[in-house]
Amino acid sequence: MADSEGRRRRGGGRAGNAARRGSAGVIEQMPWQQPVNLDRPTEPLSPEGVEAVHDGAMRILEEIGIEFYNDEARGILKEAGCTVDGDNVRMGRDFVMEMLSKAPETWTLTPRNPDRAITMGGKHMAFGNVSSPPNYWDMTLGRKVPGTREMCANLFKLSQYFNCIHFVGGYPVEPQDIHASIRHLDVMYDKLTLTDKVAHTYSLGQERVEDAMEMVRISGGWSDEEFEAGPKMYTNINSTSPLKHDEPMMDGWMRMARRNQGLVVTPFTLAGAMAPVTMSGAVAQSLAEGLCAVALAQYIRPGAACAIGTFTSNVDMKSGAPAFGTPEYMRATQMTGQMARFYKLPMRASGVCAANVPDGQAMWETSNSLWSAVQSGANMVYHAAGWLEGGLIASPEKFIMDCEVLQMIQRYMEPEVTATGPDEIALDAIRSVGNAGHFFGIQHTQDRYTTAFYQPFVSDWRNFEAWEAAGSVWTPERAHNIYQQILDTFEAPAIDAAIREELAAFVAKRKEEGGAPTDF
Repeated sequence: MADSEGRRRRGGGRAGNAARRGSAGVIEQMPWQQPVNLDRPTEPLSPEGVEAVHDGAMRILEEIGIEFYNDEARGILKEAGCTVDGDNVRMGRDFVMEMLSKAPETWTLTPRNPDRAITMGGKHMAFGNVSSPPNYWDMTLGRKVPGTREMCANLFKLSQYFNCIHFVGGYPVEPQDIHASIRHLDVMYDKLTLTDKVAHTYSLGQERVEDAMEMVRISGGWSDEEFEAGPKMYTNINSTSPLKHDEPMMDGWMRMARRNQGLVVTPFTLAGAMAPVTMSGAVAQSLAEGLCAVALAQYIRPGAACAIGTFTSNVDMKSGAPAFGTPEYMRATQMTGQMARFYKLPMRASGVCAANVPDGQAMWETSNSLWSAVQSGANMVYHAAGWLEGGLIASPEKFIMDCEVLQMIQRYMEPEVTATGPDEIALDAIRSVGNAGHFFGIQHTQDRYTTAFYQPFVSDWRNFEAWEAAGSVWTPERAHNIYQQILDTFEAPAIDAAIREELAAFVAKRKEEGGAPTDF
């Protein structure tokens, strides 16, 4: 086997160079970089409100408790001094806060291409692709269909292509043409060979998590010691609201903690259904469900890389359907961000909507979600591109339209936009024009016109007559055309041939062994 340092050097360099150039052929896009949020976070809670939400979360843990359906987790928490009664675990606030104090405020995820490393925490933001919809929609099909491996792989290609996507979440669409026992193997192989960005694994029992960790380790050419020296991948678990953690997710959570990989816990609390109808009550419950998992991870491995997530929204009280991008969703996200800073934990948010196709509703709800993530100071934004129907549909057109918004957010955060030096105040330029001319032709403008403003790749800024003369192409159709061009010209990032062969051999071996057990 080749030496790990040499193998690591050979992998993925071409993609990093392409990212630095800022263009990959089909569109001119902004270069690969992780945005730094320059804004002060929106903090809707007063100091008394922060204390009230914190006290509510702690009282839930102390007085009501969380159901842990994992025997090992209950045993560990009992050893830690928590009160265990059947499946119910209650833990005191002193224990919780002591465990939280061990969690790092900032940590780094390093994938097989070290140029794609991302920071979790502080003012850093990272955006990821849509994850886990069972269905797919695009303009060629014109209807919702079950996901396939090819659809999943095509969305991986978009995830790799766009520099504004920083990490690759779970299955961007569930490939239902692969048996569930081996699905994780094929999809992780595609993810690690079609992308070189930070990868996610589902915490769905021993086999899937152990397989994923081994495949990521192989992809980077790391020894076990190098793999565990710092997070190379991450998982995201959801509590089963209200107030439950299931067996397989806790199993994966603990396995990942022991091997020092990234851990994100995101309760799915829909106010009015799985949480109180009041947003402060829903946020307090969400925090309780999340913080107990962080406490468990810190007891198992002090210093484990943890983040708290929010997926607190509301339901349509007429139908019971989830709603996203609502005023309540935005406020809940901002409140959770304020509480995450109180607990000194990185935070995960989402870019989500309830729309069924990539239309106006899809974009205003997703934009509300994304901007609430900015306002909240979120560090990781899941589902930032491609999400429809409350997470039941993935769409490539929506993916590309969302990437336009993500690039706008990235541009919004660049320091030069708000620079205030003499060149930016531009008194000489203003003096030269005076009150009788214009700024189009002066040297100050000529020196800067190509980079002064954001340049869109989907938006069409022509007037109606010019747009009509060019074929009256609506936004989703423009996005569809870009999608097809990206697929036609896509080049996978470089990967060492020996690593690719080792990954393929591992997948073949695990398939022969039966993969992961299923119920069918």
